Amino acid sequence: MLFQKGKLKVRLLEEKDQQLLVKWLSDPVVLEFYEGRDNAFDLEKVKKEFYAEEEGMVRGIIEFDGNEIGYIQYYPLSAEDRELYGYGTSDIIYGTDQLIGEVYYWNKGIGKVLVKSVVEHLVKTKQAKKVVMDPQEWNIRAIRCYEKCGFEKVKLLPEHEWHEGKYHNCWLLEYKN
Repeated sequence: MLFQKGKLKVRLLEEKDQQLLVKWLSDPVVLEFYEGRDNAFDLEKVKKEFYAEEEGMVRGIIEFDGNEIGYIQYYPLSAEDRELYGYGTSDIIYGTDQLIGEVYYWNKGIGKVLVKSVVEHLVKTKQAKKVVMDPQEWNIRAIRCYEKCGFEKVKLLPEHEWHEGKYHNCWLLEYKN
């Protein structure tokens, strides 16, 4: 187990979770907010994208009240991203991405518990001084959630992410410890 807060538990991603990722990442309702509805995943793509070794990358499955409901990953910020975001090399900075793949669990406050918990985990166990995310500018619900968890908009990233046929602006959001 990576961390736990009440009914929320995050554990390491396992081989047995491949079909969960296929299910979530082929659902158009989920894909509208994560990867794009024109970018559905099959088993081969899940294996390639989520099971390849990447230095420092930690991948996990989110469970709530005993049910597997989503995916999270966190990683030390790369030199390339540090430069893009305007950071130096001295601070310990982590990035994180997450999705709740079971739509039933949306809009129930679980995202806030998750984000606060991962930040707490990264500060305590990795000595992170900053945690960053880069949601697309139009994803108001996600941005609102992150801001409620202490993240602040620090930089607009023009045409930063390809989503459903075009590049979209993203916000660099930062939590400072």
